[in-house]
Amino acid sequence: MRRIDTDVLILGSGGAGLFAALHTLQVAPDLDVTIAVKGLLGKCGCTRMVQGGYNVALAKDDSAERHFMDTIEGGKWLNNQDLAWTLVTEAQVRIRELENELGCYFDRNPDGSVHQKAFAGQTFDRTVHKGDLTGIEIINRLAEQVWSLGIKRLEDHRAVELIKTTDGSALSGVLMIDIRSGDFTFVRARAVLLATGGGPTMYRYHTPSGDKSCDGLAMALRAGLPVRDMEMVQFHPTGLIAGPDTRITGTIIEEGLRGFGGHLLNGEGERFMTRYDEQGERATRDIVSRAMLSEMRAGNTGANGGLFLTMRHLDGTAVRKNFRGMVDRCADCGFDLVSGLVEVVPTAHYMMGGVVFEVNGKTALRGLFAAGEDTGGVHGANRLGGNGVANSTVFGGLAGDGIARWLASAGELAEPDATALNDACGHCLHPFEKPSGDIEAIRERLYDMMWEDAGIIRDAASLERAQTELDALRRDLNEIGVNAGTRAYHLAWHDWLNLKNLILVSRVIVAAATARDESRGAHFRADFPDACDIGNSWFTSARLDGDDIAVERKPVRFTRIRPGETLLRETAAE
Repeated sequence: MRRIDTDVLILGSGGAGLFAALHTLQVAPDLDVTIAVKGLLGKCGCTRMVQGGYNVALAKDDSAERHFMDTIEGGKWLNNQDLAWTLVTEAQVRIRELENELGCYFDRNPDGSVHQKAFAGQTFDRTVHKGDLTGIEIINRLAEQVWSLGIKRLEDHRAVELIKTTDGSALSGVLMIDIRSGDFTFVRARAVLLATGGGPTMYRYHTPSGDKSCDGLAMALRAGLPVRDMEMVQFHPTGLIAGPDTRITGTIIEEGLRGFGGHLLNGEGERFMTRYDEQGERATRDIVSRAMLSEMRAGNTGANGGLFLTMRHLDGTAVRKNFRGMVDRCADCGFDLVSGLVEVVPTAHYMMGGVVFEVNGKTALRGLFAAGEDTGGVHGANRLGGNGVANSTVFGGLAGDGIARWLASAGELAEPDATALNDACGHCLHPFEKPSGDIEAIRERLYDMMWEDAGIIRDAASLERAQTELDALRRDLNEIGVNAGTRAYHLAWHDWLNLKNLILVSRVIVAAATARDESRGAHFRADFPDACDIGNSWFTSARLDGDDIAVERKPVRFTRIRPGETLLRETAAE
């Protein structure tokens, strides 16, 4: 087994991971920093796929307080308020860092000020963007800085297990697979950042690429770490649906189109959103997704079982100018976004839940830090569009600062638990000891079950079915294997490992959803359609207890504001 020592190991090369690397070296330039990524740095991950933009209060009539209130109310008061306040205030710092220090250039108004567009669920147009290709702009500039600094990279390396020290009191390092050779690598580090991103690809329709399989969350669970809010899975209302034979199905048709004035139509050509919410198409993502699913279940659908987005009532030149990427993507799939109908479906997009962490990135395991979509608490029960990339860049930078400062007086290289390391290797090699089977059939079963029984609308019966099927899927996966031979670029092997992680995280989603006997934000229970007492809100905290999922309720601490109050002076004065 190849062994590597480094001061700081960063798992993931999205906005959180790359910002953490840069900030670590700003504080402590002599540290040895290594970035490990499942694909190629700058070319994979979810931040690069961001279309919509970056929420930040910049305009004269906007404020951090107003952004905070939108975030808390959008999160249905489940947010960790200290984390949410950090998000909205540090976003103002980070957006200037992106432009002034890293070289991002966002769209401008005629007077030269930064253009900010409308996004659903917000009371002010505060979404900074680069057309509809914002993520590419951010990641390209971040990657250029990382390359220029000569930061070490382990590309095509997937992390498979967090390995503790012999006494179990701290993290020693991370076991990885070099995808190019299939060999194991153990990276010992003084500090590790978990920034692999989420990726709810266990659902039939999903926005992340197929290689996103909740690896970070699964590793954290196996290491005994608590995760919170895991029942809160966000469905983006408008995922492109182009039939079952293309991977483009599920990818986002961005929210800014609805903010710009786009309409949603059912299969009969009727606009329906105003029947579900007075904000119409600009309601929050959870409301729009549920309304769409209700129309779909009523049979009011298009040829592929979806609904329609249309911009044809708007100025075509303006649509082409502001959404060039979307116009081209739709055209590639045979849809005319400017003057026709584009078939769409709600698509699993983001996980509000994740590892419990502090503002500086610390977790319950000594030596392990976390940032980005691997973490929970920032968004509560529902994330506002545009707050995701702000979350990654804000807390990635803060984690880098925190790691560097912590290592100034702590965090020595420590030997791994040899038994745990050997066991982890054995678990990874398990599918080579079994007869090859139909992995795709298991994936399809997972897709269908999570979409139908643990998706946008749930109830006790559907969640019980989901739990039963997940137990069966886990058993069935353990009984099938992959073809032996070279382990280099063994895609079936990695599909097996992906499914193992997705099934584990799905079990936690279902357990947390079962525990929340109310409806709140992205979590809707048809058998408990109302929210409980907001003033006595609680969040779910789950952990792996042996082979079972243990879930407990923990009270939300209203550290800055209580339900019914506001930070907005003009509102308070009325």
